[in-house]
Amino acid sequence: MKWIEGWYSSYALLGAVAAGLIPILLPLLVTRTGNATQIGLVMGAFSLGGLTAPAWGHLADSHRAHRPLLAGGLLTLAAGTALFALARSFPAWSVLALLQGVGFAAASTVANLFVVETKPRAEWDARIGWLQTFYGGGQVVGLLLAGALGQRAPTAGILLAAGLSAVAVIPALAAAPRLPEASLARRPPLSHPVRHAEWPSSSPQRLYHHLDLRSIRWFGASGSGRLVLFLVAWLLSYSGSAAFFSLYPVLMRQVYGLSPGLSSLAFAVSAGAGLGLYAPAGRWSGLRGPRPVLRMALAVRLGAFLLLYVLARMSPAFRGLPAMGAFLLIVLAWSALSVAGTALVARLSPENEGEGMGIFNAVTAFSGVVGAVAGGWTASLRGYSAVPAVGLAGVAAGLIMMMVAR
Repeated sequence: MKWIEGWYSSYALLGAVAAGLIPILLPLLVTRTGNATQIGLVMGAFSLGGLTAPAWGHLADSHRAHRPLLAGGLLTLAAGTALFALARSFPAWSVLALLQGVGFAAASTVANLFVVETKPRAEWDARIGWLQTFYGGGQVVGLLLAGALGQRAPTAGILLAAGLSAVAVIPALAAAPRLPEASLARRPPLSHPVRHAEWPSSSPQRLYHHLDLRSIRWFGASGSGRLVLFLVAWLLSYSGSAAFFSLYPVLMRQVYGLSPGLSSLAFAVSAGAGLGLYAPAGRWSGLRGPRPVLRMALAVRLGAFLLLYVLARMSPAFRGLPAMGAFLLIVLAWSALSVAGTALVARLSPENEGEGMGIFNAVTAFSGVVGAVAGGWTASLRGYSAVPAVGLAGVAAGLIMMMVAR
């Protein structure tokens, strides 16, 4: 197919590792000798790596180092992941998780640049759509692998993740396009939503537009109160959800009696099913506007977190299957949140969409860090059963702000 290139396989493998294997296996490895607070901080360290995207973006744009960044990022992710299998202390886990996040950010930052700097504008939508399909498909495969290995052999699973990241370097060096010497004076705005289930660790789409001094100056001068209200609502709701996601495999086992195999399978099925909702969500957002779609998606997540909160206080015999159903709704709601959230940011910053998207992506990355830390801290103080309440409170606060905002 004309829209697909060989280097897309690098991002399929990256999706399998960073969005499939690592988010399941890292918490399981830490919980062997660590506690809930440490799980949250380790996952927060991984998310923190996404905040280094501006540095990698600047390096790519100024030195035309796109191919080395892709290959170097994949190798850094592979090294951090392999060493994580050998680590036995919290400081080592944290440093290696941060190293993984930095490697992921470096590799992800240049994903869309390979398209927008080498292909005609008319082809961008189709090519970026297929790139996201490869990444999302890799995520589903990674989740299935994590489910198969997480219960019995998480160390072998994390070594597999390191190997897949290293293998991804081959198509990156062999097939990634060589970009022209002339650098873009300014990245063209893109408003493509993240069309795959997103962990708090961010994604390649998030790392195209990023926060820089120009974005900060624009934000301070724009005076867009509506954009500020939306970003606060997004921060609250995303942080609440991230608190749950950061502890996901351990929390589902401790509270709802679901093995890592079943919880990973539930996520894989949910992520796969969600792929079919992006097109309808785009149509709804176009017909009704992004705000009603955002409110609807947040209401669905609110109901799902409420169900998880209630189930955590019921007899263990009744928790498993309903909890899987509630989590399915949480993941499926992401399709509408991603599409409508991206569309609303583009609408609220029409003249400087790139700057607005950079602010939006930075808030998302920061929310992942806040949520991971808050989730681990809550589980340490009040137990894992209290974490759904954090998700419930965050999503409820975000929904209230979205209902008030016009």
